[in-house]
Amino acid sequence: MFKVFWSVLHRDLLLAMRRRTDVLTTLFFFLIVVSLFPLGVGTETAVLRILGPGVVWVAALLASMLALERLFAADFEDGTLEQLLLTDQPLVLLVLAKITAHWLLTGLPLVLMAPLVGMQYHLTDPAIGIMMAALLLGTPVLSLIGAIGAALTLGLRGGGILLSLLILPLYIPVLVYGAGAVELAAVELTATRPYLMLLAAFLLSSLILAPLASAAALRISIE
Repeated sequence: MFKVFWSVLHRDLLLAMRRRTDVLTTLFFFLIVVSLFPLGVGTETAVLRILGPGVVWVAALLASMLALERLFAADFEDGTLEQLLLTDQPLVLLVLAKITAHWLLTGLPLVLMAPLVGMQYHLTDPAIGIMMAALLLGTPVLSLIGAIGAALTLGLRGGGILLSLLILPLYIPVLVYGAGAVELAAVELTATRPYLMLLAAFLLSSLILAPLASAAALRISIE
């Protein structure tokens, strides 16, 4: 079973490396948004420290959404998705592998770029550390929840707009607590613990429920 998981994960990563433009577009979008924002609001340190966490999280949210529409679309168009549905392996496991690949390509790079972004907004070292921890907990939730919307809108005309309408309200708690943790890090480091624990709870709940919901949505979409 785990061999199948790694096979699907390796396949998706390999295909993504052959289409580097799609991956780089997401990363460049994130960098452009967080880099241009200081030019619009000014370079005052106090202002950037206040607005920085929210800007980073909104940019991460939108960057994650850019690749969601393609999560199942390519396999749906060439018939691979139907073959996956017909296998004896649990569809939940196959979906989880595809979601993991999406996070490795769009979420993990954002975590690694957090120190560079933090310096742009003059964040302190503890705040940058909390930002990385919050992104590490929150970006997988974005991928897991987004997979449900991607499965529900699979094959629909104008699915990208519908996808945004479906999942953006579900992203709000992650956005609020992720940005809030970074803001509190500048005041009192221990005050960020509840926010990080809530993000961890969101991650655990999404990890259990989202693959099941995505698998059920894929069956509905295929039928």
